[in-house]
Amino acid sequence: MATKLLLLMSALLFSTMRPPAAAATTLDPVDFLALQSIRKSLSDLPGSDFFSRWSFTGEPCSFPGVFCARARVVALALGDPRAGSPGLTGRLDPAIGRLSQLSELSLVPGRVFGRIPDSISQCSSLRFLALSGNFLSGPIPASLVSLRHLRTVDLSFNILSGEIPPTISSLPALSNLILCHNRLSGEIPDFPSSAPLLRLDVKHNNLFGGLPALPPSIRYLAASGNQLSGQIDGVLPQLTCLAYLDLSTNRLTGPVPGSIFTLPLSSLRLQRNQFSGAVSPTTEVRIPEVDLSYNRLSGSLSPLLAAVGRLYLNNNRFTGAVPARFAERLEASGMELLYLQHNFLSGMQISPAAAIPVTTSLCLQYNCMVPPVDAPCPLKAGTQKTRPVDQCPEWRG
Repeated sequence: MATKLLLLMSALLFSTMRPPAAAATTLDPVDFLALQSIRKSLSDLPGSDFFSRWSFTGEPCSFPGVFCARARVVALALGDPRAGSPGLTGRLDPAIGRLSQLSELSLVPGRVFGRIPDSISQCSSLRFLALSGNFLSGPIPASLVSLRHLRTVDLSFNILSGEIPPTISSLPALSNLILCHNRLSGEIPDFPSSAPLLRLDVKHNNLFGGLPALPPSIRYLAASGNQLSGQIDGVLPQLTCLAYLDLSTNRLTGPVPGSIFTLPLSSLRLQRNQFSGAVSPTTEVRIPEVDLSYNRLSGSLSPLLAAVGRLYLNNNRFTGAVPARFAERLEASGMELLYLQHNFLSGMQISPAAAIPVTTSLCLQYNCMVPPVDAPCPLKAGTQKTRPVDQCPEWRG
């Protein structure tokens, strides 16, 4: 969804850059030959007719996806950006680097393969690079660091490998770095505190190491599905503009810092890690979705979590009774979802006759209590309603 949005935004930007027909001029010969080479290396997939109007007997500035200014190609959108377009196949020709005035380059999802040509670094005016949803392989060119105007890099949903070039974090204008769903390895580079970075998406790669230093400007951070390790309390509390955080399915350890719950988040996803200790918010948590499931968290449940709309605390080591505030919020339709299954909770103050709204999902099974209300649980919660007696200290006593 994010990639499609970037492509649509790019298409709208390109549409404002086309000069009036009366102002059309003959394309610079270097750009003309570069477009010919690009065309020879790519073709339409069945069902696509993007190149049907690329006839070099005419004026290339009128070709679909080609946008010119002062007889130079300034933007190149390869493939039909409309939803459902089959896209292109072939390779990206190094001749792209000869388009020296190019500021925007996008490629719709298709079956373009091979390496990203190093020659792209010769497009010194490049601001927007989006090549997602193809079969591009090999490393991310380290030469991208020479593109000092680059603001957006979207190379997601390819099969790129190797490390993220450490120097990419030094690009002075970079605000969006989207590298998710590749085969990248190594560590995420540190970013200087002065970087203008707003979005970093590196989920579903093979990255390891700790969470990097990040600038306080960042608003979207997604690094799930990697092998990140170490603690997060030294980095996250300083990211005061963060609106979305997904670090799920890694190997992160240590406590969940209480200050993280004060960030202006719409979603906090820390599930399937190795976090441990108590969860202790410092104020009532107003985040719409919090997922801390499948960790090693322990201690009692904080009533300050009862204001969360969708709360996943299942498959941890929480003990004690569920605070009454949770029952109150459930009965008042204040919570959309509350998953507490597979913990060591000893009870919940809620009447068996309580009317849980049909729009609310509640699961309490496999704790040290008989669930006070009969509510359907997800299939993966299993069929056992309570824990064995020898796992529950209160029962043994």
